Amino acid sequence: MILTKEQQAILDGEKGETLAKVMKTLVMYGDAFEAEKLVPITSKYNHLVTSFGLKVMSPVYDLMQQLLDAGVASGQKFSVDPRPLDKNVPANFLQNLVFNKFMYTKQDFYEEQLDKLGLMDKNAFTCTCYMDQVGNTPKKGDVLSWAESSAVVYANSVLGARCNRNSGIIDIMGSIVGFVPYFGLLTDEGRKATWVVKIQTTKKPEAQLLGSAIGMKVMEDVPYVVGLDKWIGNELNDSARAYLKDFGAATASNGAVGLYHIANLTPEAVELGEDLVAEGAKEYIIDDAELERVQKNYPVIWKNPDATAKLCFVGCPHLSLDQLKTWTEDIEAGLKKNGKKKVIIRTVLTAAPGVLEAFEKTEYAARLKATGVITSYICPLMYMNNPLCKKMPVITSSNKLRTYTSARYYTDAEILETITGGKNE
Repeated sequence: MILTKEQQAILDGEKGETLAKVMKTLVMYGDAFEAEKLVPITSKYNHLVTSFGLKVMSPVYDLMQQLLDAGVASGQKFSVDPRPLDKNVPANFLQNLVFNKFMYTKQDFYEEQLDKLGLMDKNAFTCTCYMDQVGNTPKKGDVLSWAESSAVVYANSVLGARCNRNSGIIDIMGSIVGFVPYFGLLTDEGRKATWVVKIQTTKKPEAQLLGSAIGMKVMEDVPYVVGLDKWIGNELNDSARAYLKDFGAATASNGAVGLYHIANLTPEAVELGEDLVAEGAKEYIIDDAELERVQKNYPVIWKNPDATAKLCFVGCPHLSLDQLKTWTEDIEAGLKKNGKKKVIIRTVLTAAPGVLEAFEKTEYAARLKATGVITSYICPLMYMNNPLCKKMPVITSSNKLRTYTSARYYTDAEILETITGGKNE
C-alpha cells in the first residue's frame, strides 16, 4: 500500500502512539483486501454499528477508553445503531431481569463513552441514520467509513455514496484518522454489476421477500435489477426510498450485498445505465413462482410450529415517517374489516427517535395508540438476543430479523391480517 507523507507520519507515530495503532489497523485491513492506497473520508458524519452495552464486550469498552484517555476523538460526529432496551416494549419480570442484570449491564457506561467520542446527539440511535429526521444523509460520491449492513447498502445504492461493508470498530477507526482503504465498493470497477436480475412478477413484489431472493442468489456480488421500476416508479420519492430500504436490508442480511443498481431509478443506474453491467454478468429471473419458492423454504424454528404468536415486530430496519402513517391507516382498516377495536397480538412498530418525535406531532400518533400498537426506538434483533425472548413465538415482516433470530417471517399483508384478527393464509 502506498501512503502519503501525512499518512506515513501518523503510522510512524508523529501524532502519538494511539493514532499510530489506529493507522496500523487500517493499513493491515487494507492490505488484507489488496488496497493500493488510503483515501480521505468526505462525508460530514459517520455511522457506527456497535450500540449495545453487552457485558461480554469488555474489549470494546477498553479500546474506547484507550482512545478517550489519549485525547483522541472521532474526526466526525457520528450516529449509531439502535438502543437494545426500551421499557415500553413488552417483557415479563424474568426477561427484564436477564436484560438488565445479565445482558446490557454496560449500556449507560458505553453510551457515555460514545458521547465523549463524538455522538451526534442523544437521539442518534438508529439503523436508518439517513432519514431526514436524523440528519446523517451522505451526498452522491461521498466516501464513508460506515458499518451496519442495511445502512451501508442504502448509502451505496439509493444515495450513490461509496462505502465498503466495514465491521464494527473499523468504522470508528476510519473516522478517527480520516482515511479508509481504497478497494471494493469504493472503486469504479468494484461497483459494476456481475448479475442482471430480471423482475417478471405479475404484481408488485414484496420488498423484503425480493431482497431475500436476490441476496441468497448473488451473495456479496452487485446486482443490476431490471423491471422493478415498473412497480415502484422511476422517482426516488418517500415510497420508493422506503421500499428500497427494506429491499436492501434483506439483500444485505440474507446475502452480503453492499450495493445494488435499479434500472431507471437509483443514481448510478440513471446516469450510466447498462454500462454498469460487467462483461459476462450472470442472469437471474424472478417471477411469482420463484418468490413463492423462496418464502416456502424459510425454516420455522419455533419449538411448536403451530403456536399462536405472542409478539410482532415491524420495523427492522427502522420505519420511515411515511411507513408509520401507512401502517396506522392499514391497521385501522384491518381492525374495522375484522370487527376488532385493538390488535389481538402485541405489536411493536420501531423507528428512529427523531422519526418517532415527528410522528407524535401528527394526528396519526393518537390513532395508532388507539389500536393498541406500541411504538419504540428499540433494535428488535437485540431484544430477541435474550434467550427467554428467543423462546417466544414472535412474528415479523423483516427478513433481517428472521435471518438472525427465531422470529417467523410473514409478508406485510399476512402480518396485517394476523394482528387485526383476520385469517392468516
